[in-house]
Amino acid sequence: MNTTEEVVKVVASNRRAGFDYELGESFEAGIVLNGGEIKSVRAGGMDLRDAFVQIRNREAWLINAYIPTYVRSTGFARAEAETLGERRERKLLLHRKEIRELRLGVEQKGFTAIATRAYLKKGRAKIVVALARGKKQYDKRQTIARRDAKREIERALKER
Repeated sequence: MNTTEEVVKVVASNRRAGFDYELGESFEAGIVLNGGEIKSVRAGGMDLRDAFVQIRNREAWLINAYIPTYVRSTGFARAEAETLGERRERKLLLHRKEIRELRLGVEQKGFTAIATRAYLKKGRAKIVVALARGKKQYDKRQTIARRDAKREIERALKER
């Protein structure tokens, strides 16, 4: 394997985000996890379906992301995870400039910061945070129509 290639293993993705939101600028953030949580993430037990990001006191926090307690953890680590909860707030590691850009984007009308994808990069958990604007119902219908047309074209080409 070439040393310049980075091995990235996607562990969770928020597929609804592209359907419900118009995705804008995105940022890569590290995530602060407790002991057994990283093992649970590596096992693919993470869910970003309702996850979003808030900026408080110049820090970014991941809210409502589901990371279950690791099945094989015992003792203190398991007790700590059970008391804190699987949907607890987790700190995101971003540069000051990125946090400022996120805060400014969220303060604009209609924008929110959502988690779109989680992956492992060099053994560390990373989250992709995107600035997004909610889609209207007619935009969603256009997205569905475009996707169906693309599928029909691919089916027709495949039959040839």
